[in-house]
Amino acid sequence: MATEAHAAEGATGYIVHHLTPLSVGEGFWTLHLDTLFFSAVLGALFVWFFKAAAEKATIGVPGTSQAFVEMIIEFIDQQVKDTFHGKSELISPLALTIFVWVFLWNFMDLFPVDILPAVAGMMGMEYMRVVPSTDLNATFALSISVFCLIIFYSIKIKGVVGFAKELTCTPFGPWMMPFNLLLKLVEEIAKPISLALRLFGNLYAGELIFILIALLPWYIQPLLGFPWAVFHILIITLQAFIFMVLTVVYLSMAHEDH
Repeated sequence: MATEAHAAEGATGYIVHHLTPLSVGEGFWTLHLDTLFFSAVLGALFVWFFKAAAEKATIGVPGTSQAFVEMIIEFIDQQVKDTFHGKSELISPLALTIFVWVFLWNFMDLFPVDILPAVAGMMGMEYMRVVPSTDLNATFALSISVFCLIIFYSIKIKGVVGFAKELTCTPFGPWMMPFNLLLKLVEEIAKPISLALRLFGNLYAGELIFILIALLPWYIQPLLGFPWAVFHILIITLQAFIFMVLTVVYLSMAHEDH
């Protein structure tokens, strides 16, 4: 529900306030403190929960947490087996980490839009964005990390010469080297950009809809907010799944040595 103070600023002021990050620094060196904080907390929560489930694991009847963790791990492992055609012990843990971490990022979108910013306001912080995946810096940081792994494995598997040949001699052969290089550069650069923008765009739009619903009269908000929240559960899960699957696909392509 929109607070009276922000309602007085008008709808535009309320929306801008909720979409402005808590930041320090200027220009390139600006740090979004809220994004860093929630990303770290959610990452620590992921590690703690899975570690606790592993420590309590039993060969007998599994508990709720063990069954839940085993279900997620088996699901991710099956996706990797179906998609990844190389040999690497890193891919399954990486896919699991990306899926769960991005899902937790996205899940923050289901919190009422005014609660955590109001708590931050009582602590003297003027701005607070609680959904890391609505911050383009966060989605690009994750996609660029994946891109670095793609380049690393492309060079490791194919060698420097093999990777250079792939960039310059495909798909039209060495006689069209400049054109091949241009196409391959566009193709490679498009991978991190598409990963980052897809996740950011979907979650930013979802967060904006929640904010617009919060501007409506209180008696209308549940009628629109609850159905959208239920539908949004599908969106946040699907976006985490897509990011994970595309990461595995790109790394599988990097492991192809022909």
